Amino acid sequence: MLQSLILFVGAAIVVAMVPGPSTAVIVRESVRSGRRAGVAVMLGNEAGVLLWGMAAVFGLSALLLASRIAYDVMRIAGAVFLIAMGARALWRARRGGAEAGEEAPAAAVSHRRLFRLGLLTNAANPKAGVFAVSFLPQFVPHGVAVLPMLALLALVWALVDVAWYLGVIWLAGRVGRVLRSPRVLRRMEQVSGVVLVGLGVRLVTDSR
Repeated sequence: MLQSLILFVGAAIVVAMVPGPSTAVIVRESVRSGRRAGVAVMLGNEAGVLLWGMAAVFGLSALLLASRIAYDVMRIAGAVFLIAMGARALWRARRGGAEAGEEAPAAAVSHRRLFRLGLLTNAANPKAGVFAVSFLPQFVPHGVAVLPMLALLALVWALVDVAWYLGVIWLAGRVGRVLRSPRVLRRMEQVSGVVLVGLGVRLVTDSR
């Protein structure tokens, strides 16, 4: 069991390092509104990770793997969410002014809204569900109770994510202190908007 956990931690670290929609949103909010904002988004994202993990434990994620219709519905809904979020960022960058260049201080940002943003960003990616149901079971050793082990792996997965993203948030917050100017923030909105729209389009056109 210990060997399986060690192997799983190594694999989870590699997976955490692969950038995706969650990384783009966490970095953006960390630079725009400070590290606390980034942590709030990250906690929402990890709540989504735990939900996908628990769905894998109870077999719900298997529906996405087995049902093309269920997967496509989730895929299109997630793509719409990502594209809308990216388009909003591009609109803010185009408008400039108070929305893009004069962001409210971190203390004034609603952490509840940021938590919800992280949760929805994670939930918008059905590949996370497919990943959970196909990845986690590979690390369940023979002779071990499956459900408790899957729950443990889901928790470890979330903890590895947290450790990785805390480093990302620290770095983004440090950079943000220097680069938090109207021009840089507008450029960041443009980049994050293009990335999110691109990820959404990729999700639409991608097939399993």
